Amino acid sequence: MEKAREMLRLTREQSDAVSRLQSVPSLRPGDTSSFYEHFILIGIRVDRVQPGFVSCSFKVPSRLADRSGKLANGAIANLVDEVGGAVIHEEGLPMNVSVDMSISFLSTARVGDELEITSRLLGRKGGYSGTIVLLKNKATGELIAEGRHSLFGRHNSKM
Repeated sequence: MEKAREMLRLTREQSDAVSRLQSVPSLRPGDTSSFYEHFILIGIRVDRVQPGFVSCSFKVPSRLADRSGKLANGAIANLVDEVGGAVIHEEGLPMNVSVDMSISFLSTARVGDELEITSRLLGRKGGYSGTIVLLKNKATGELIAEGRHSLFGRHNSKM
């Protein structure tokens, strides 16, 4: 435990540098995304949007890799969360809240691999929505992960 604590201990200079961080660059004008969202989504390219469907391309960056150079499972979970939420988002309304995610990790992707990430609305009942998110290797067609994502949002009527 002490060894881990020592590894994570920051120097005074490192601590000061972190304290000076105020914000992250905006992804688009008026953007209010968090550092967390910016960190996971930088580099994603939206290829196609239709009602109930979103398709994106994403080249695996080294910042999202584990020690062996593979896309980290946590990064996959974040992509399922973000792209799964995007397929049901309505402009001008608050984002829905994730209620449940179930992810099957079927293969791996390495740094530099180009992924196709698709999200499809499975259904909606009241404020509850279900989506499915697939991450595939573009070059091989191999399925990397399949995520089922449930979200909830109660929005006021526009009438």
